[in-house]
Amino acid sequence: MIRLHMYHGLGNDFIVADLRAGVPAPSPLDPEVARRLCDRRLGIGADGVLAIVPSERAVAGMRIRNADGSEPEMCGNGIRCVAKHLYDGGLRRSPIPIETASGVLDCAVAEGPDGLTAAVTVAMGQPRVEGPAERIDAGGRTFEIVRVSMGNPHAIAFVDGEDLLALAERYGPLIERDLRFPARTNVEFARIADDGIDLRVWERGCGITLACGTGACATMVAAVATGRLPADREIEVRLLGGPLRIRVAPDLSQVWMTGPAIHVFSADVACLAPSAQIGAGPLPAPSEPVDAARLLEDVRADRL
Repeated sequence: MIRLHMYHGLGNDFIVADLRAGVPAPSPLDPEVARRLCDRRLGIGADGVLAIVPSERAVAGMRIRNADGSEPEMCGNGIRCVAKHLYDGGLRRSPIPIETASGVLDCAVAEGPDGLTAAVTVAMGQPRVEGPAERIDAGGRTFEIVRVSMGNPHAIAFVDGEDLLALAERYGPLIERDLRFPARTNVEFARIADDGIDLRVWERGCGITLACGTGACATMVAAVATGRLPADREIEVRLLGGPLRIRVAPDLSQVWMTGPAIHVFSADVACLAPSAQIGAGPLPAPSEPVDAARLLEDVRADRL
């Protein structure tokens, strides 16, 4: 048996395993175990697994498994959930330094009326704009993309007057696996509005998700770097699951992301072993994208 915790940040949901006291066998970080846990029909269901691990450089470390079992470098919504788990669990300090594959990131906690974490502001570190805008062909169309690293890769396309979700669904998986991205990439389709940015994301290893914290940060960096928006101003980035607030330093040395983190439930789980009879044999890698239209309908109906 292992105690697991379900969290989400704007509907981007995660199974959190606190492994600071030791790693069980099998581990939730095992790729096949993570895939089974994240399966929305045969497991708990989630966009990914977050493991809280010991760290010599911070109060704790965070490791991630996507729903397909791959391991990304960073997760913006996920680190807010880990910060909430630590703070609400008794680590009453702010900011909370958390070690990730992208470095140690400070997470400042804002309490709600109940004394628990309501929102987290994360200093996401220095982004890297990887060259000027470039053209990429996908599915018979050509997009101009800006490549930004937030510790993980992003390809951002700014468009006008088109359905962002339809673009992400159709062209996201093609751009994700373009040969110029040997480790694959996250793909963002964004539209600049008078009051912020509208954004839809195809996440590497997950498909369409309701929110992507690093994607929102990377998109804001791209908007500042290309002169579309000013630096040092908090901008609302609106995703399927709701808004994040993003601010970029004038010299691009830092990005701050503010958003909520919600605890859904905690439970003791027994069936983790890859050999467990959950379906017939190992689960195949996800081949179909998430039904984004259904997710959007749920958001509009306020069921998420």
